[in-house]
Amino acid sequence: MKTGLLVLGLIILGSTVSLAQSGKIASEWKCEKASMSNSIPVADEANHAYAISQFKCTASKGEMAGAKEKEGTGTEFDDIKADNLTGHGVFVETLDSGDKIHISYQTTGTMKDGAMQSGSNRWHISDGTGKLKAAKGSGSCTGKGNADGSSTWTCTGSYSVPKSK
Repeated sequence: MKTGLLVLGLIILGSTVSLAQSGKIASEWKCEKASMSNSIPVADEANHAYAISQFKCTASKGEMAGAKEKEGTGTEFDDIKADNLTGHGVFVETLDSGDKIHISYQTTGTMKDGAMQSGSNRWHISDGTGKLKAAKGSGSCTGKGNADGSSTWTCTGSYSVPKSK
């Protein structure tokens, strides 16, 4: 009798525990030239500036939790010294399901004549909406600048999302 109660108790407990859905991320993005930007020179040395910008991106590959990655908006603050930049930002991604992912990132890159040549970043998912509420994840991207001022990024990583009850 005790064994039957134990099994029944484990079945009830198992049905109320929220299990996580997890997966890998392999995305490709094309980001337009910044639609909004402002740069302020820093007087401590030549070719030093702080810049803030916002840009839109479109996914050409990738999915999360069964939904295709669609588009996103990045808002970034950069410290630019000559042809090198370091920065951080927030990227809000929308999937074709309408759910959103909130991603924070730290970036580094090289520039020439004020245009990005190459870059890389480390990112972390802090939350989401809809099926992606309470999502977590991390990964990295590598990017290259294009002649028209846009950039192309390849991103990899992993994520987990609590399953709804």
